[in-house]
Amino acid sequence: MLSSFSPRARVPADLDAVTRIRWEAEVAPQEVGVEPAARDRIWQAARRLYQSGAHPALALCVRREGRVLLDRAIGHTRGNGPGDPPGAEVQLTPDAPFCTLSASKAVTAMVIHLLDQQNALRLDDPVCEYIPEFAANGKQWITIRHVLIHRAGIQNLPAEVLQLPSLDDTEPVVRLISAQRPSGRAGRQLAYHAVTGGFVLGEVVRRITGKSIRTVLDESICRPLGFRWLGYGVAPDEVSQVVTNYLTGPPPLPPFSTLFRRALGVGYQEAITISNDPRFLTGIVPAGNIVATANEMSRFFELLRAGGILDGVRVFDERTVRRATLEHSYLELDLTLGIPFRYGMGFMLGADWFSPYGPYTRRAFGHIGFTNIICWADPERAVAAALLTSGKPFIHPELYYLFELLRQIGIACPKTAS
Repeated sequence: MLSSFSPRARVPADLDAVTRIRWEAEVAPQEVGVEPAARDRIWQAARRLYQSGAHPALALCVRREGRVLLDRAIGHTRGNGPGDPPGAEVQLTPDAPFCTLSASKAVTAMVIHLLDQQNALRLDDPVCEYIPEFAANGKQWITIRHVLIHRAGIQNLPAEVLQLPSLDDTEPVVRLISAQRPSGRAGRQLAYHAVTGGFVLGEVVRRITGKSIRTVLDESICRPLGFRWLGYGVAPDEVSQVVTNYLTGPPPLPPFSTLFRRALGVGYQEAITISNDPRFLTGIVPAGNIVATANEMSRFFELLRAGGILDGVRVFDERTVRRATLEHSYLELDLTLGIPFRYGMGFMLGADWFSPYGPYTRRAFGHIGFTNIICWADPERAVAAALLTSGKPFIHPELYYLFELLRQIGIACPKTAS
């Protein structure tokens, strides 16, 4: 369990009382080649993760062969985080939307790939062809591809960006980023763009289409597929329905805290506070404020796993999805995150050992979100899944329970393709 010196959620003795299951959505495990006991072990691992106190809210949706294996939630939407008074709890359900934070990058990337599919842009076009002012200070060689694969050299966010009075109008943000000097030559170094790249890509979409990336996502993907929540932020009157994020566990210490502040322009605790701010939740932050349920994020990745078609509606060509998830960095050291990652164009890729999606997931692709949000598809296992959590611990011993949950999903869903 989290140390008494670390903030944590109150964990009730009766976990069933704070658990909600969408029974009508879940299929019998045998229908998708899963043993019932194996599915039970997945949920047992999720319950152990919740019992660690690291996450006041946890929602999990796992699809296998396009059908829902689990769609469950445990905990509270708000009112049970560190510092909350007893009696303020609001029960979490599978219908509760979370801000997925950096998992948003996968959605934003696919909007860009869709425009490429439609011949509205080319991935190797310089960004300044669409945003002329972006060429300032030697950035004229940075391409859209460089931004997608975190090699544009614009990983550091100006501190004033997240302090702007409004994030609906992203032009002031783009001006600040355009005025920056890159950290190095385009394409040379891998350094995760936590927030900057999303604003650049969103502005490219706006300059091409004349519409916000929020509108393009809604018209091109969400409406055709019938998504309720999935989108950049929410309407002002829906902010109270979004799950509240909390600082749990020990905060990061130098040098990690320094790297974090450099990437986001704010400190660790301030980033969590901003993630709950109505200004953030109603604005457009392409790298960080997609709001969705676990079911919807799982469904989005099922769309990609199935080659761009879902429920008979084709959104992407198979070639588009294949190219988006093609490897561009093979376990190269990421100079922002300080650890090695495999990247596609907008996706974090799996691996045999060091993988965000559990062991032996080399063909998996998806994205993690700050901090224990994980959304992915694993074509070899016919799996599309989303784990959404509200606790924001940094490095802590309870990460073991997260890895065990991912491992149990892999065990329950054996590989079906080579």
